[in-house]
Amino acid sequence: MFGLSNSKWEGAVAEDGRKPSVWDTLCHFRNISNGDVTCDGYHKYKEDVKLMVDTGLDAFRFSISWSRLIPNGRGPVNQKGLQVYKNLIQELISHGIEPLVTLYHYDHPQHLEDEYGGWVNNMMIKDFTAYADVCFREFGNYVKFWTTINEANVFTIGGYNDGDTPPGRCSLPGKNCLLGNSSTETYTVGHNLLLAHAAASRLYKQKYKDNKQGGSIGFGLYLMGLIPSTSSIDDAIATQRAKDFYFGWFLGPLIYGDYPDTMKTTVGSRLPVFLEEESEQVKGSSDFIGINHYFAASVTNIKFKPSLPTNPDFYSDMGAYYPVAPWTMEAVLEYIKQSYDNPPVYILENGTPMTQQKDTHRVEYMHAYIGGVLKSIRNGSDTRGYFVWSFMDLFELIGRYDYGYGLYSVNFSDPHRKRSPRLSAHWYSDFLKGKTSFLDYQGIKELQSNFSHSS
Repeated sequence: MFGLSNSKWEGAVAEDGRKPSVWDTLCHFRNISNGDVTCDGYHKYKEDVKLMVDTGLDAFRFSISWSRLIPNGRGPVNQKGLQVYKNLIQELISHGIEPLVTLYHYDHPQHLEDEYGGWVNNMMIKDFTAYADVCFREFGNYVKFWTTINEANVFTIGGYNDGDTPPGRCSLPGKNCLLGNSSTETYTVGHNLLLAHAAASRLYKQKYKDNKQGGSIGFGLYLMGLIPSTSSIDDAIATQRAKDFYFGWFLGPLIYGDYPDTMKTTVGSRLPVFLEEESEQVKGSSDFIGINHYFAASVTNIKFKPSLPTNPDFYSDMGAYYPVAPWTMEAVLEYIKQSYDNPPVYILENGTPMTQQKDTHRVEYMHAYIGGVLKSIRNGSDTRGYFVWSFMDLFELIGRYDYGYGLYSVNFSDPHRKRSPRLSAHWYSDFLKGKTSFLDYQGIKELQSNFSHSS
């Protein structure tokens, strides 16, 4: 399965009954760029599906806006919001494009944040499961691939440790956060995300998947390739610790039913504890692991010093520092295969930012990373699909509109949001249609065969 991802694409922030999400609130409160219109996919979806057909896609990943479907987070379903997603899904299906739906992408209804604090409260588990139930019931006859939470680790760190992303909670000095506790909420929210995923997964499998719909449900993580910055023992130990915090924080419970011992020892009582029943429910609750992967990082050990804050946060707990360094995804897939029992994996996001129309570097990047996926499959990784981020330029989590990840550029100063194919769009289209010399012919066929047989 080859495809493209676009999650913050629809815009129409206040149309047809939609109410604010925490993403909308944060952007307007801090007076930064917002996704009020973005690509205007809400109105231009038919035009965009035509572009997908022309590109040669067989799959498209997008997210549902909880605050459009159920504006207050619970209660009545917004029928206009429901219909727009039905229309999009039918448009995709009628053109032979498989829809992959993400239920949560940093954007729960502001009403739930105001009422009880959103994900810091375990009341969120019940409301999220009820929202997922509506999605399964209304869309599940056509949607066969679900991701409950998008890149849960980065959402949790960004939103509750750093305070830079929705809902913007933290207690770090110098941050513009009104509420939050970076020492505890990061781990509380991560715990609630896992329990909410497990509850939604259990509901899906018992009520829908095993009954009539079939399909699969997974969990999304942002994973970097982590390598020691030096050959020192300290940096090697720090690298493994960083893997436990970034990979194991969520993969440990999903695969083995509990957090890594490293985290238990380091975080102590600030790390929630699974009840035996909860552990059993979380373990094995994902049919696949969704990976968002962009780059690697080199890891340097850091030690506590008196000058560091007395209140620990995620980074001081992890005890490692990682400047960004370009690399491949082969090590990520190999580590998951070796350390987490080789679960089915979908690469849900992979890309690099460029603003030029002739984005030669992006073509080279995709060349290298898709080649890395092929090598990993040949080495036994159960990788079943690959999605480029992103289909077109859109409102980004970091950088907003300053960076373009899209294979299609969007003119955001044009009221019609004109889309224009970059060089990478032509290249990816040729690759999907077998017209490029990228990889060898046998390698392309091998990838396509593996994905079609396993997805």
